[in-house]
Amino acid sequence: MTTTELGTVGRRLTSAEQQQYRDDGYLTGLPLFDAAAVEQMQRRFGELCAKLPADVEMGRVNCWHKANRWVDHVCRTPALLDYVEDLVGPNFFLWGAQFFCKFPGDGTIVPWHQDAQYWPLSPRKAVTAWIALFDTDRENAAMQVVKGTHQTGDVEHRTSDNANYILPDEIDSAAIDTSRIVSLDLRAGEMSLHDDGLIHGSGANESDRVRVGLTLRFCATDVKCDLDVWPYFEAFLVRGIDEFGHNPQGTIPTQDGFPVTKFQHSSEFA
Repeated sequence: MTTTELGTVGRRLTSAEQQQYRDDGYLTGLPLFDAAAVEQMQRRFGELCAKLPADVEMGRVNCWHKANRWVDHVCRTPALLDYVEDLVGPNFFLWGAQFFCKFPGDGTIVPWHQDAQYWPLSPRKAVTAWIALFDTDRENAAMQVVKGTHQTGDVEHRTSDNANYILPDEIDSAAIDTSRIVSLDLRAGEMSLHDDGLIHGSGANESDRVRVGLTLRFCATDVKCDLDVWPYFEAFLVRGIDEFGHNPQGTIPTQDGFPVTKFQHSSEFA
């Protein structure tokens, strides 16, 4: 698997978009990859799926940026980093990369949740980029967000035993203001951005089309992880300088590997 340049159609965020992110907790429909790049990413996704052992589900493993040089290359796309910089400033690192995929009829669900509830990061201000590899809409279970809920603070989560849930904890649907739900419909090659306090989730894919989003997690360099909770956490500086040095630095992959669990250390792929 070779690494080639991906064509982009990105731009910088406007001041109005930056204010919308602060007010609503998300942005959507941002152009990123051109048609040729989308075709390459779809092909590579199929190749990566084929690499996984039969008992490993693509949607339940993380840390692709630690295992695979092509994924690392995508994570460092300048047009992508421009968008993130416009929200978090010039110095920031990557710490997560996961394919959230829903194949037709697989039944998987991402329950209503706040990302920050899962993450031992301080201060809480992580930004997630969600890159659509295929068109995503209500029919094939696009991500939905509850507008403005990043400003409400922590919302109570409860643990569920639903085997179809990609995440174990959920917010009671009775606590969701349905009038504020927005479906983040995206064309392949577009992306969204959301705040780690924003309530979001997605239902089951009941269409005959696959839905795949590559989710990348970014933080400004002043954010520190509690390593007693996440001993496998590593920061991959992708822009600027790390003037704080709060977190261990990960090793950039040189191989075309793959993760087999949700959390792994970069040394496992050396």
